[in-house]
Amino acid sequence: MSRILIQGDGVAAWCCDLLLRRAGFDISLRSQPRLRLPAVMLSDAAVALIRDVFGRDDLFRASPRIVKRIVQWGSAANPVALDHAAVVVSEQELMDALSTPTPDYDPEATPDWTVIASRPLPSETVENRFGNRFATATPVELNNDAEPEACWMESLLAGWLFLITTAPGAGWMLSVGGPTEELMSQSRLIAPQIARCGPPAGTFPCAPRIISPLCAPGWLACGTAALTFDPICGDGTANAVREAILAAAVIGALEKGGDTASLFAHYKARLTAGFRRHLGLCLGFYRSGGVGDWWQNEALALRNGIEWCDSRPAAKQAFQYRLAGFRLERVFEIGEISPDTSSVP
Repeated sequence: MSRILIQGDGVAAWCCDLLLRRAGFDISLRSQPRLRLPAVMLSDAAVALIRDVFGRDDLFRASPRIVKRIVQWGSAANPVALDHAAVVVSEQELMDALSTPTPDYDPEATPDWTVIASRPLPSETVENRFGNRFATATPVELNNDAEPEACWMESLLAGWLFLITTAPGAGWMLSVGGPTEELMSQSRLIAPQIARCGPPAGTFPCAPRIISPLCAPGWLACGTAALTFDPICGDGTANAVREAILAAAVIGALEKGGDTASLFAHYKARLTAGFRRHLGLCLGFYRSGGVGDWWQNEALALRNGIEWCDSRPAAKQAFQYRLAGFRLERVFEIGEISPDTSSVP
């Protein structure tokens, strides 16, 4: 079996590691340490997907749950409370739950394939970012009357806030757009839930991003190395898992003598379709969030991203394979599956 190097130590890297080792490949890992997100919300659907991949029904059963989402968005005069079903974990807790012992990378060994799940990126790639927004994560103490097991989302003049409960009386707030203090001064929904804000834990770019190309002879990009999602939709972790499933399946098909050109075309088409779908979901939020210049500029960037996706050769590529479990099988009737905006894979 081929020797595979996995570069990264996030969700996509660990999923690829597990699936490729399970398929019999010789795997080594080159970790790329980075700051971890303090809180990640996983929907019940995302949890079910991760449990299925790792074969562990016990994962996250003791994690704090979110059962209510309270939203005040756009011109809505009053908050709207919706049922929700998710758990909250730190990214480090997520990694600790998923990681398994894997040999470290041996620089003397030349891999047949490299799965690039974190930076640095191949020199021939170009990053395409659609928007200029940044997010700041801040720990907070909640007021006594803040609802437990809840999260809140609020749009403001030039940005938005997201607050999530992580433990009794504690939570994390994400501010996107303007300075956190400025957004908090405008808030009618989230500010009243907070007794005190701690020092910011970090600021990071959060506009959707995709690289081109997504794969080439000898490597495939996966997870945040391939593309990143806006946190407004909350599907980044599940998408990273789906990308890993597809990347591992493509390598498995190549090992069995599959056609490189058609497998690469399928990989690019699926990731591009999933990214385009995400841009469309984001556009709905940014169109309705506000009417000021900030909202209009970010919505325009998303529309540009959709046009970019539609202009790619991958957008015109019929899906030539489909997943059967964790492996790819050829679609002999090409018209049976056509390009759409469904999620990866």
